Amino acid sequence: MRYFSTRNKNKLVSFKEAVMEGLASDGGLFMPEEIPSFPNSFIENLESISFEEIGFETAKKFAGDEISDEKLREIISKSLFFPAPVVELDESIGILELFHGPTLAFKDFGAQFMARTMGYFVQGSEKELNILVATSGDTGSAVANGFYEVEGINVFILYPSGKVSAIQEKQLTTLGKNITALEIQGTFDDCQDLVKKAFVDRALNEKLNLSSANSINIARLIPQSFYYINAFKQVAKKNKKVVVSVPSGNLGNITAGLMAHKMGLPVDMFIAATNSNDVFTNYLSSGKYEPRKSVQTYSNAMDVGNPSNFERIQNIYGVVEAMNKEIFSVSHNDESTVDGIKEVFEKYNYIIDPHGSVGYLALKKFLSNHNKKEYFGVNVETAHPAKFKDIIESTLGKEIEIPERLKECINREKKSIVLDNKFDTLKNFLLSL
Repeated sequence: MRYFSTRNKNKLVSFKEAVMEGLASDGGLFMPEEIPSFPNSFIENLESISFEEIGFETAKKFAGDEISDEKLREIISKSLFFPAPVVELDESIGILELFHGPTLAFKDFGAQFMARTMGYFVQGSEKELNILVATSGDTGSAVANGFYEVEGINVFILYPSGKVSAIQEKQLTTLGKNITALEIQGTFDDCQDLVKKAFVDRALNEKLNLSSANSINIARLIPQSFYYINAFKQVAKKNKKVVVSVPSGNLGNITAGLMAHKMGLPVDMFIAATNSNDVFTNYLSSGKYEPRKSVQTYSNAMDVGNPSNFERIQNIYGVVEAMNKEIFSVSHNDESTVDGIKEVFEKYNYIIDPHGSVGYLALKKFLSNHNKKEYFGVNVETAHPAKFKDIIESTLGKEIEIPERLKECINREKKSIVLDNKFDTLKNFLLSL
């Protein structure tokens, strides 16, 4: 399998190059030369295929012969050591729980796979790999955990000061060793812009071996497709049309689902659920892509005003009319998000996080326009509600239990380096290493 830049289809690179470079030299995102497809027998026999085997069969199509079957199975086995269950709320709605990993967020799937894949490719290299990653919350902690103490790799996490939850900040600033937290005085979009500029800066790339662990890296999206396939496996026996609602910010998570769909996963519709940062929602309704400065919300991982993976979705579909046939999108503000958290708890006795609430409300809107008896909606719950303890407790008026994994980091000392949001500041810092 070869990969091209979303901005130049003529320059092809290997899987290893796409993973290790992260972002193409022209600023584009890597995409496979063609999205591979599953044989009909694979989808028809999903019920008898394990989560690990789903991961292996999917990853093999993207890695080709660049990783041996034996090594790829090892990478998959060590990455998928936690489940992704669909918990049914009623006959029409289920919650895909993606918070059972080490940092209690969906990004653990991508981070664990990416860390092991990059660790494999960097073996024997004389030059250390330096990973730059921008985070609006959960990416930072997942990447920090996944790459912690991986030999030959240093990680620099850029996060917006004061715009991640207290627990999220503790998770990404307390590890040390090969993990460095850079506290940027700005927004997530500023952090993402700094990372992108670093990848195309000649001086930095001449001195440092740079890569990314954001969803701009194709190695983040591939493992995220695993859980969409596994979720369909869990609900296929209902013999209903399946619709999947995905809380959407940088559009990486839904892109992974759309890629699985193009591989042959028979999902009827994907829902891009957005908060007040509704650039993609507006694009689908108007056909005009108008990025803007992000605003802070309760669902902070979705606070993105210029989503990177829009380029990949555009590459897959070409025109907005084609997107609208397979993607429905609606946005909800913080007030609605709070109402959604209350409704899910009162109706189903289930505690959902702010991102999941936005997804639930979008799914509810879709189902209200269709015959609910014909559909089963899977709502993607991207993070454990305890990571948003203050919002949940003030909304529900009850204390929620913090999992032991989160308790462990709360009392650790925060260690971060504060930088402004100017590229020259980041550049000088990195050049001084």
